[in-house]
Amino acid sequence: MQGLWISALFLALVGFAAAQQDVLGDTARRPNVVFILTDDQDVHLNSLDYMPFVQKHLLEQGTYFNKHYCTTAVCCPSRVTLWTGKAAHNTNITDVNPPYGGYPKFVSQGFNENYLPVWLQAAGYNTYYTGKLFNVHTVDNYNSPYAGGFTGADFLLDPFTYNYLNSTFQRTGETPRSYEGEYVTDVLAQKAYRLLDDAVAAENPFFLTIAPSAPHANIQMSGSILDPDPVFVFDAPVSAKRHEHLFEDVIVPRGRNFNPDHPSGANWVRKLEQQNQTNVDWNDHFYRQRLRALQAVDELVDGLFERLEQLGLLDSTYIVYSSDNGFHVGQHRLQPGKSCGYEEDINIPLIVRGPGVAANSSTDIVTSHTDLAPTFFSLLGIPLRDDFDGTAFPVTENGLLAAPDRKHEHINVEYWGFAGGEGIYHRELHENNTYKAIRIVGSGYNLYYSIWCNNEHELYDMEVDQDQLQNLLLPATLPAPANSEARVAGLPIAKVIARLDSLLFVLKSCKGQTCRKPWQALHPEGNVETLKDALAAEFDHFYEVEQRRVQYNFCSNGYLVDAEGPMWETDGLVYRGGLTWDQWV
Repeated sequence: MQGLWISALFLALVGFAAAQQDVLGDTARRPNVVFILTDDQDVHLNSLDYMPFVQKHLLEQGTYFNKHYCTTAVCCPSRVTLWTGKAAHNTNITDVNPPYGGYPKFVSQGFNENYLPVWLQAAGYNTYYTGKLFNVHTVDNYNSPYAGGFTGADFLLDPFTYNYLNSTFQRTGETPRSYEGEYVTDVLAQKAYRLLDDAVAAENPFFLTIAPSAPHANIQMSGSILDPDPVFVFDAPVSAKRHEHLFEDVIVPRGRNFNPDHPSGANWVRKLEQQNQTNVDWNDHFYRQRLRALQAVDELVDGLFERLEQLGLLDSTYIVYSSDNGFHVGQHRLQPGKSCGYEEDINIPLIVRGPGVAANSSTDIVTSHTDLAPTFFSLLGIPLRDDFDGTAFPVTENGLLAAPDRKHEHINVEYWGFAGGEGIYHRELHENNTYKAIRIVGSGYNLYYSIWCNNEHELYDMEVDQDQLQNLLLPATLPAPANSEARVAGLPIAKVIARLDSLLFVLKSCKGQTCRKPWQALHPEGNVETLKDALAAEFDHFYEVEQRRVQYNFCSNGYLVDAEGPMWETDGLVYRGGLTWDQWV
């Protein structure tokens, strides 16, 4: 009996060590990473279905993360979150342009010396980058200062970042060079292959990022946003000439929320008029151009894998494919764009291929861009930082099988500022597009809950309404009124909302461990780890009576604490057996 016990203990320890190895990586092996980051690529408009090389090399040979989300659905804030592992309310980079965002704000916030490439270099990795880094990284400010943390780089610069046939790149040690008349993704591909050669020649483990501007809208800028009175002219993405004939009969997927007969959403979204046929037809053209623009990206992926195979690097390299945010075209009557909290904008591609990663597999674990920096740390054997707001998640087959049942189930979604269409119709900016939201997926529930800065609320039960058409919190005076008898997760809406609001109350100003384990902030005893746990009847009074609620004081275009209403640090309650905070202290 004792021998059996010792054997069982030995096997358990071996299993634990294997799990740790899977999470932390083999430091002796020092794997490489190639990270491909597209711009505005969707999941719900099926763009990956039109990329045969991505399917061949990544989807068929790697693992797809179905529930991967960005936390701020616009370029610069999302990318800063990705590179720092911090939520936007902690970076205070909440827009694409100054004063609330862009490369100048990234530098002034101190992140140019304190983000992923800098940390990777400190851990012994060579780092390389080509393509778009941040908005307002321009031909005038690229060297004041230079982007930190790169062994070699060739950056795509404003005001030419989104001009497919007139790009400007800046290679390390050189001045910016114009590629007028050349197709931007083809230029980028050659730069990516050269940087890969440089990385291999250096004989150090490397992290190479390739960031195409496709399938972003084409924009011709008269100057950068830093110039006086710049003019931006938006149009559909542009394809390489060899792809112009493709997909002639393809149209935007006609889901239930595509240009619906009745308004949906809340705030300004609910006031949108239904698009006429001319508008719909042009948006179909915009959609086809997105697919055509992605073909050169697809070819770039094929070229990368051909070279990685020739170099004998496939078995020692993680290849990761994602985008900064999603995209909508016609859903909820919206013109082409992003910046909303709806599924089309926040649920984005994430595919991983590499050592130990299962082929032709998918997973439903909930992950976000806040988790990517910690995950890269874990894959490369670098100790995690305490100030990460995100959590490292497993990517290998063994790691996913061993992932705890109670892996975090929430995504904290946040946005400040305005939204605007990127097509040719209804180009006006929609102010007060500031909101906090939570996306939560767990056993028995699949929910989206949001609060706009005008304090309108939304709740969607996505088990039965995946298109987010039926806001369960609409006042009875509006179409499709909320049903007072409706239930979510088998329980009355009010009971569930009280928990969601308290969770969002913590997340909207969380830092570090509180972001990673927000339920623990509410229940420090550790007896609540999921929404399901929190729904226990013993917590009804705590959530439904005692807690403060998420509420804005006013709408702001940036993260201003005075606008944010009550905060967890000063107004939150911790569950103490039914006692209020005042009674406890």
